[in-house]
Amino acid sequence: MSSTDVAVVGGGPAGLALSLLLLRSGLSVTLLEKSRSLEREYRGEILQPGGQAVLAELGVLDGARRRGAFAHDGFQLVEGDRVLLDADYRRLPGPYNCLLSLPQPALLTELLAACRAHDAFTYLPGARVGALLREDGRVCGVVAGEHEVRARVVAGADGRHSKVRRLAGIGAVREEAFDQDVLWFKLPAPDTGRQVVQVRRGPDAPVLVYRSWPDSVQIGWTLPHGGYRRIAGHGVEQVRELIARAVPEHADAVREHIRTLGDLTLLDVFSGQAERWAADGLVLLGDSAHTHGPIGAQGINLALQDAAVLHPVLVAALDAKDTSAAFLGRFEQQRRPAVTTMLRLQAMQGRAMLSRNRVADTLRPALARVVSRTPLYRRVLDRLAHGPDPVRVRTDLFTHP
Repeated sequence: MSSTDVAVVGGGPAGLALSLLLLRSGLSVTLLEKSRSLEREYRGEILQPGGQAVLAELGVLDGARRRGAFAHDGFQLVEGDRVLLDADYRRLPGPYNCLLSLPQPALLTELLAACRAHDAFTYLPGARVGALLREDGRVCGVVAGEHEVRARVVAGADGRHSKVRRLAGIGAVREEAFDQDVLWFKLPAPDTGRQVVQVRRGPDAPVLVYRSWPDSVQIGWTLPHGGYRRIAGHGVEQVRELIARAVPEHADAVREHIRTLGDLTLLDVFSGQAERWAADGLVLLGDSAHTHGPIGAQGINLALQDAAVLHPVLVAALDAKDTSAAFLGRFEQQRRPAVTTMLRLQAMQGRAMLSRNRVADTLRPALARVVSRTPLYRRVLDRLAHGPDPVRVRTDLFTHP
């Protein structure tokens, strides 16, 4: 058995960023992560400016970028050979006026290295949490195989299917805000001039495309809910040719590298929020508290901002020796309105860019032109980049460099 100030469950961006924030504020942290290696498959890797700012204030952004990253000028909605909307992030104030394609292994490796520089940090890879410890009705630790970790607070950052959330008896509301399934895959690709994240609309399904470090392209092929099962029944050859038609410049790579349906990953795209984000001795953040679809590249961004907002709440709670649901719930009170706003904005983006019906197809080009030429464009762009309420790290609480 071991003891710590905070037991963080989940070694993704939210869990590692929170761990580093707490360590730099003089607290002890034990991080439990079910995977044994950081070298595994990840989907999301696009960082908005708001998330980049959090990493910079933590002192890890430059190191993560040196491990390999692409700076994208912005986002485009393309229909056929027409650019309907060009969200140019270079119009935003610097220094983080880009979309950053940063592979998660690079980001997590840099965060983990920074955490390991602190003597008060304990890392337990391969630790699958199976139970919560309780005392007088409050959570006071976790059990993960042979590890029993007693903690003043447990922070659940273990993803959209959070085991910590389930063990705490906290429900989650799932919202089918997106009418699409997404087939996700990566292909080798040459350098192609200006770097932008694109949603391309063609005669078939819309496709999300962006360059990924070091020499590949990430592609998300969208289909109506349940549509994949229908086309997959015709075999990999038909699926491969449909994808090749959707991204003709990568058709040769599609035909060479997509050999079986197992080379494609079907994403369960949904959004939702936990019914509550705190209990006595426990708090949820990141995907454990709120889940997002891929449109708008908000998942990692919001997770990092969650960590920055939760950090001073935990420092204050531990200082006051009050880890009640009421005190820890201050995090939810501060953060849920911004998260709810971003969920609505993502749903609106999904309908505007991915829906297929006669009215939407007719109005989309005109609406895109109007939006891009009004002050609304800059407001929406700024909200996508930084969120409704820009988040700053409370560096004044740091006691360790």
